Amino acid sequence: MQHRIGLLKRAAWLVVFLLSAGAQAWAGQARILIDASTGAVIASDNAEALNRPASLTKMMTLYLTFEAIARGSLRWDEQIPMSRHAAATVPYKLDVAPGGTVSVRDAVTGMIVLSANDAAIAMAERLGGSEDAFAQLMTKKARALRMTNTTFRNATGLTADGQLTTARDMAILGMALMHHFPREFALFSTREATFRGKPLKGHNFMLDLYPGVDGIKTGYTSASGYNVVTSVQKGRQRFIGVVMGGATAEARDQQMVQLFRQYLANPAPSTPGAGATVGAAIGLY
Repeated sequence: MQHRIGLLKRAAWLVVFLLSAGAQAWAGQARILIDASTGAVIASDNAEALNRPASLTKMMTLYLTFEAIARGSLRWDEQIPMSRHAAATVPYKLDVAPGGTVSVRDAVTGMIVLSANDAAIAMAERLGGSEDAFAQLMTKKARALRMTNTTFRNATGLTADGQLTTARDMAILGMALMHHFPREFALFSTREATFRGKPLKGHNFMLDLYPGVDGIKTGYTSASGYNVVTSVQKGRQRFIGVVMGGATAEARDQQMVQLFRQYLANPAPSTPGAGATVGAAIGLY
């Protein structure tokens, strides 16, 4: 009898565990749509749920890169070294041999178009001394932007313990890139490029799926699902949408298209005082 009771207790615990795991898996699916001019939240679903950022992480790597260029501590034509650590990363990369170099401009293009992990690590080592130290700078900048639920552990977005974010925080980062570095932000619309004779094909199919889309970044790992941050212009208004935890790239992109179709058919003027906002996080007003 005691044995049967023990089995029943273990079975009940297993059911609770599986239900809990299922809830956590669903929590990875999130979306948010904001007015990029004011930060007003237009639509939100699970936007505060923690999720792994995958290659959306490179948005912060690029933010710190643009910041270094703006203050004059980094030049577009500077050649940065490719370490063994950077060269050994997988899967997407520019494939520069250890001991070689890559220009800052090519590294930036590689991160945007190909989501090149070796370029991200090389940039991290150049700016932070090591990838670990750079990740600390990334998290510090996230806090400065009031991305309160984001912690970075690397420059690439490859799965790492404790590397977490939310859809809301990624919307803040997308908006910060747009407002703080408007000239550089235009690079996120790049669909393809060439690196030393090798064609680079982009992964961001949102650029062709919805009129007015001009960036910015996709991401995927098996642990995060398919993520995307998208900027779109509708009339005189700009919007940023985030979809996280998609089952496939196609499903993720269709969620974004549906979000735009539902809320942007006749976008109403949005003001900072009308409901929840994220714009104050980056000092818009």
